[in-house]
Amino acid sequence: MPRQLTPRGLGREALRDRLSRSGVRPRMRSTAAMCATMSALAATSLVSVPSVAEPFSAAPCALPRTDTHHSEGVDTWNAAYPRPARRLEAVMVFLSFPDSRPLVTPAELAADHFPATSRFFQRASYGKFTLRAHPLRRWIRMPRPSTAYAIERDWTVAHRAAYLRDALSVADRHVDFSRYDVVYFVADPYAPGVDSDATKVVNLDRPLRADGTDIRRVVTVFENHPPDRLVLAHETGHVFDLPDLYHRPVDGKGDWDTHVGDWDLMGSQFALAPDLFGWHKWKLGWLEPRQVRCVREAGQVRLTLEPLGAGPGTPVTGAAGAPSFGLGRGTKLAVVRTGPDSALAFEARGPVGNDAAACRQGVLVYRVSSDTRSGRGPIEVIDAHPRTGACWEDSVYPPLADAPVALGESFTVPGEGVRVEVEGRTASGAWTVKITTGA
Repeated sequence: MPRQLTPRGLGREALRDRLSRSGVRPRMRSTAAMCATMSALAATSLVSVPSVAEPFSAAPCALPRTDTHHSEGVDTWNAAYPRPARRLEAVMVFLSFPDSRPLVTPAELAADHFPATSRFFQRASYGKFTLRAHPLRRWIRMPRPSTAYAIERDWTVAHRAAYLRDALSVADRHVDFSRYDVVYFVADPYAPGVDSDATKVVNLDRPLRADGTDIRRVVTVFENHPPDRLVLAHETGHVFDLPDLYHRPVDGKGDWDTHVGDWDLMGSQFALAPDLFGWHKWKLGWLEPRQVRCVREAGQVRLTLEPLGAGPGTPVTGAAGAPSFGLGRGTKLAVVRTGPDSALAFEARGPVGNDAAACRQGVLVYRVSSDTRSGRGPIEVIDAHPRTGACWEDSVYPPLADAPVALGESFTVPGEGVRVEVEGRTASGAWTVKITTGA
């Protein structure tokens, strides 16, 4: 995840300067067994383990899941990842080092991330998923100084392996890994060798075996106190097979948010509208089949889109101007298939739920590619207002902040011959839309 200071009140050039610097177990397992298992870490990488397909969606607009890392395909679920369609348990292990005395307590660091992370997912999933955190109450001392691990964003395999080997070894006597679905290793933020730009998910192409369970991925947390907003929700998204949606410049300079701007947490933890795309909610199993409309008919199709962030009982202001609580189970996502591995997606976004601070509202249009890997632009928001921007003081990428097609507007998707018209709002707050194919 790109490290940014909160953009509020920060000029774009200053923000660019900052950027350029830049998901447990029977009790005791022997250290010898731990070290033998950790030999697999020599092959640690950012590619997922071989996947097992679980049937998911037979909809004609469901793109196939491919072998690319964190594929956006939704026809099957990659069983190598935990599916967030139930309650999952997460352990937080707090690691200190011999070269630094912690200045905060584990309880304070846990409060940096929870319950905010759980609340984000509960709202995003319409109550279908609960992430329950179990933070340890004490620091666990690592055997070597923090500087010995050479922690940084682009960590070497050897140093990363050494860190995880030591962390698992010292934590094993305190944690039963078989009890947990997600593991967070949280480092002392004030230790001299800790780099706050290095927080990430480490995927293991060979799972570690601890307490009778496989550990396939670990979230290594190196955040400041207080941390980046919603950063743990972003990293936990990777635990559920969601890709990075930001664009990382080759030279490290320039804007990181050109693909999706503020419109999904997997693009930026600072996003004004961080709710997950409807496509991601479909992928994770949070949208029912009847909530996804596959537009296959040639010509014109009229449909009603509920605001993506509106769950049952969520107040939404509609055409009548008064809050309505009647939304939550209608159509959330419209999809036009454009190729074997590509599609256009349409969803209504506005200041509701996780998107309470959204800069603009309307129908957001974006391209999805299931054979484009994480970090290479598997989703790209299409700007309905390419000559303007909005919310320059707050947005992570103002040119896309006003991307949605607003009420009364029409927009033809460049190169696709697909036109969308936002015709009106219902009294309950839904959006009436006309999609024309072959335009």
